[in-house]
Amino acid sequence: MLKWLKRMAAGLALLAVLLTAGGFAYIRSLDLDSQPLADPASTPADLEFLRDGTAESRGKILMVVTSTERIGSSGKRAGFELTELSRAYYVFVANGYAVDIASPLGGRPPMRKDDELVAADHAFLNDAIAQRKLDRSMPVADVEPDRYAAVYFVGGKGTMFDFSDDPAIQRIVRDVYQSGGIIGAVCHGPAALLNVRLDDGSPLLRGRRATGFSNAEELFLLKDARELFPYLLQDRMVRAGAQFVEGPLYLDNTIVDGRLITGQNPWSTWSVAEAMVTALGHAPVAREPTGEELAVRVLDAYHRHGMDAAKRLKAQLPQVDKRLLLMHAVVAGMQRRWGDAYRLQRLAH
Repeated sequence: MLKWLKRMAAGLALLAVLLTAGGFAYIRSLDLDSQPLADPASTPADLEFLRDGTAESRGKILMVVTSTERIGSSGKRAGFELTELSRAYYVFVANGYAVDIASPLGGRPPMRKDDELVAADHAFLNDAIAQRKLDRSMPVADVEPDRYAAVYFVGGKGTMFDFSDDPAIQRIVRDVYQSGGIIGAVCHGPAALLNVRLDDGSPLLRGRRATGFSNAEELFLLKDARELFPYLLQDRMVRAGAQFVEGPLYLDNTIVDGRLITGQNPWSTWSVAEAMVTALGHAPVAREPTGEELAVRVLDAYHRHGMDAAKRLKAQLPQVDKRLLLMHAVVAGMQRRWGDAYRLQRLAH
C-alpha cells in the first residue's frame, strides 16, 4: 500500500508541476536530496533505541502474520506488511520482551515490502535471528497462549482471508485476553478480532472503542475492494459491536480501550507497539521519531488546527519527511480537495 501511494505521489506531483511554469524550479526547491533514504545495510546494532533498551527480561509477546499470498482469485498480491512487523518487533525487543512469530500455516509467510524503508525495516531484513523466526513461523494451532503476556496482529491484506475464521487465532486472543494479557492489532490486523467470543459468550469487540483500516482508505486504494475481499474491515468491526473510531486517511490513529489496542493503518505501528508496552506496565524506551512520524504530527496539526499551526510545528521539526507531505497533497488532489492539495504541497517546502 505504501509503495503504491508513494509512487503515485511522486509521479503525479512531478507531472502536475512540470505542466506549470517554473516546474523544474519547484522540484529543485523541495530539496528532497537533503533527506536521504535509510541505509539498506542497517542492522540492529544501528538502532539507538535498541542499544539503549532495557536488559530486564519481561516475558514474551506473540506476533501473528498472515499466510495468504494473493487476494482471492484476482492474482493481486496480499501477504503481510513488513513495516507493521519490523517496527513493532524492535519496540518489543527494546523493552525487554522476547518475541515469537506465528502464522496460520506456519513456515515462511508472504511479505510485502515498500520502496522507502526506515532503518528498523532494513535492520529486520538483515537480522539473522529475526529472519530465522520468520522462516520458521509457528502454526497458530501449535501456540500455547499462556506463554505470552501479549499478542500483536500484523496487518496486510492477506489477513482478510485467513484471520477472522481461524479457531486457533480466536483461542489465542480469548485465552491471552482472559488471562489479563494485552491484545494489539494494526491496519488489517484487527480482522483477527472479528469473531472472538469470550467464555461468557459475549463478542470481544462489543461496545469497545477500536479502529482498523477504514472503508475510505480501502476504497481509495482499491475501487473494487467490495468485490475483491470477503468483507470490508470497518463494516465487519461495526457489525461485531465495535465503536469504530475513524481518523483521517493514512495518519496515525491508535485507540486504547483497556487491554485492547488497535491502530488504523501502517502509520499507527509505532504507537500501537508502544501503547502495548505501556499497557504491560512499563514506560517505553525513549526513541528518536522517524521523519515519517514527524510528518504525521504535522499533518495531524493541519487537520486539527489549520495551516498556521502545521507550519509552526514543521518549523520546529526540520527532519519532517517531505515525501509524505507531498503524498498527502496528491491524495487530497485525487479527492478534489483542491485547497488542501495546494496547502499541503506548500507545507512540503
